[in-house]
Amino acid sequence: MTDNTKLINQLRALLLLTQTEEQIARTRIGQARTDAVRRELTQNADNAAERAQAITEELRALGGVADVVTPALGRLGALVKAVFDQAEPIEEALLQDLTLEHQLLDRATYLKVLAETGKQAKAQHLAERLITAHKATVEWLTVVLAEEALGGPAALQATPLQRVAGGATRLVNLPVRFAADTVNRAVDSVQQVGEETGDKVSSVAGKAAQFTDAVRETLVVGRSASLRRAERIARREGNRTAADTAKAAREELGDVSADELPIKGYDSLSTNDAAKAVKGLISAHDVRVIIRYEETHKKRSSVISAAQTTVAGLAKDAVGIAD
Repeated sequence: MTDNTKLINQLRALLLLTQTEEQIARTRIGQARTDAVRRELTQNADNAAERAQAITEELRALGGVADVVTPALGRLGALVKAVFDQAEPIEEALLQDLTLEHQLLDRATYLKVLAETGKQAKAQHLAERLITAHKATVEWLTVVLAEEALGGPAALQATPLQRVAGGATRLVNLPVRFAADTVNRAVDSVQQVGEETGDKVSSVAGKAAQFTDAVRETLVVGRSASLRRAERIARREGNRTAADTAKAAREELGDVSADELPIKGYDSLSTNDAAKAVKGLISAHDVRVIIRYEETHKKRSSVISAAQTTVAGLAKDAVGIAD
């Protein structure tokens, strides 16, 4: 196999992956949290399309046969991925995006060495351009994943199905699950220490049943009301974990009152002052609470963008990426 053949094979593989990359970027546009992120993703998709065209031109220059099948395969691959993404938590979808970018980066690096060896200056220049682009995308996705790990994501939102897959709806039922888990742990204790623990099981089971009934009773009133009631009941019963879980679920839904926000007097702040205050937060959880509150109540895009920037900075610190 000649060096030219290797170059052509790698360019074809890169074309397929780049077409897939473009289509995935376009599917992610709908998940953008802000207009700024939406513009960035649109630009990324357009840049991928330009890179695909450059790869196609280099293929022709090297004598590669014009390929009309590869672009279609790339689009099909992206479509299939987008469908399967909906059955996965968003972090899994993003990890797969990151895997694709690493493969593109590795192949571009290999292409560069092949081009240098074969003294193909244009192919080498193209490879260097691809390396720069994919390094930037790898960094961006790494930060987005770190945002998710810190309690986001700030840049991208999970689709409704991804929220289900990721367990967001399970948060609503966690007070009930906590009670059931308490019973399960008690039952496990019975098997280990014998009859004496049986009395404890009965006691815990009775409390769990009361707690579960109380939560279920409130479901007809509405999700927010049920969470608030579940939290009150949990605190009254001394179940701090369950209470905190219910509160976290409310925060996820943006169902918090102004006095629960991490910024004092937040509701009275102007848009500019609110954005400035958000930038001063140092806890990803606090920023997330503000984001959910804004999305649910005020919908001020500039404040949400400021919050996203703050989370991105915290995420970069977490993964060791310098600004």
